Amino acid sequence: MEKRRHWSARWSVLAVVLVLLLGGRAALAGPVLALDAAAGELALDGHGQAWLDADGHADLASVAAGTAGAWVATVPGHIYPLRRGQALWFRFTLSEADDNERWYLQVPYPGVDRVTLSTQDPQGRWIEQTAGDTLAVAAWPLPHRHPLLPLALMPGTPQQFYLRVENRNGFGAPLQFTSERELVRQEQRSGLVLGIYFGLAGLSIVLALLAALPLRDAAFAWYALTIGLMALSQACLTGIAGLHLWPRQAWWNDVSAIALPPAAVAALLWFLSTVVSLPERSRRSHLLLAVLSVACLAAAGAILLVDPGWRSRILVPVMVLSILAAISVVAWAASRGDRHAGWLLVAMVPVAVGASLPLARLSGWLPVSFWTTHAMQIGIAIDLPLLMAVLVARSQHRRATSRRLHGLDRTDPATGLINAHVFLERLQRLIARSGRLKHDSLVLLVDIANTQALRRDFEPRWADELPLRVAGRLQSAAREFDSVARLADHRFGMLVEGPLTVDEVAATGPKIVARCLMPFKDRPLEWVAQVRVAHTLVPSGHDARSVVERLDAVLAAVPPDSKRAVFPVR
Repeated sequence: MEKRRHWSARWSVLAVVLVLLLGGRAALAGPVLALDAAAGELALDGHGQAWLDADGHADLASVAAGTAGAWVATVPGHIYPLRRGQALWFRFTLSEADDNERWYLQVPYPGVDRVTLSTQDPQGRWIEQTAGDTLAVAAWPLPHRHPLLPLALMPGTPQQFYLRVENRNGFGAPLQFTSERELVRQEQRSGLVLGIYFGLAGLSIVLALLAALPLRDAAFAWYALTIGLMALSQACLTGIAGLHLWPRQAWWNDVSAIALPPAAVAALLWFLSTVVSLPERSRRSHLLLAVLSVACLAAAGAILLVDPGWRSRILVPVMVLSILAAISVVAWAASRGDRHAGWLLVAMVPVAVGASLPLARLSGWLPVSFWTTHAMQIGIAIDLPLLMAVLVARSQHRRATSRRLHGLDRTDPATGLINAHVFLERLQRLIARSGRLKHDSLVLLVDIANTQALRRDFEPRWADELPLRVAGRLQSAAREFDSVARLADHRFGMLVEGPLTVDEVAATGPKIVARCLMPFKDRPLEWVAQVRVAHTLVPSGHDARSVVERLDAVLAAVPPDSKRAVFPVR
């Protein structure tokens, strides 16, 4: 019995020593962070300690022994300055109450160079796990969009961990401890958001390419190239590219996130120049964007060759200068009357705002967060439909302009009505058709008689507007298969297809006079068009020109002060 008590006392002393040792080690790493499955995700915040290894030579043994340097408490949202060759160490103590849930350390920063998580197993051996974009994603302990490291925990026993971080542009990412269940939910949400973005980008590229060839519009091709490079840049910045496109290419995975954005901006500059027709508007402004575009491509090439510490120093000023120049040039085009430049400015606002946040993070001004990671995607997602709408409107305007230019020899450019030449052609066909079908059709000449009086009594510019108003009234009075033409400044012609009854023939002229006498919107009641109408039936045994000459002679013989408005010609 006494022997049993002796061994019990010895075991009690040993247990106390172990507890003290464990408590001492935990105290070195700050308070113990309890991982609660109900919470799902916890941030390190102030539950750990950090130490900057200025020369990057400290090994794990010296850091764990506490001889490497002075530790400071971690601060939520703090940005730790880091340069190439330096290392940032974190230490923290975790405890788990339930062994039915697996836990992971997330570093939600796809661009971090290298992170190494270390802890001791029950036998005292160090277990190390390394991830980061300087290491092939396929070689990570758990391939993912950003470093995701499994935590080796023992239920009920505090476990101390050390995290070594290497990053050439400082480090401001939160350290998050996530349960497996919460991780699945996060991936579902992220997959939905990323799927919407890349699906929208892919659809925009396909539509632009399908429109580029038949419309022969280079703007659609530049749009497709710009969106493609932007989408590829976002795939790199979010870790999608490293996970799915080049999981075994560590060097390219590291450099692509910095090299592709300036290439995308180079394409964007050419796209904007094409949309606002900058070569035709200002050769100097177009040359400026061309030089900046070449500078962006040169910066992308330089980023592939220079020391990694210089990459952000090249990227940030080139991107900022190019974006500011692009906004300035588009604003200049809008001030010069470009009808699409204003909408381009509206579309560029979310992209400019979205680009400013990751650039600020890259410069070390903002910590890693949801907005610094995804703001650019959100901006581009808003921008895509707006740019496509601008391109569609621009294409329609170009086609309409092209049709007007090709139709100048057959249409009146001011009203869009057919001209005198086409009117005579259609009248000749109407005469032949009416004779063949043995029915009567009607030809009318319409003169505006009070132009001089309106110019004298009202604003002179209103008199220039009157023919356009009368053209609209005549078109509204005509049927779909009738024809309305502008024959001179204040003369119009109408062809009314038969068969027509006697009453319809008699009512057509007064109906046109009455419609033109109706008041116009936003004009005084006295400002109306007084018209004179001469009309005749066809076929009349004459050709088209002789019919028009007869009607013209009747209108020319009307006294200026005549109150009569309708003149039938037999």
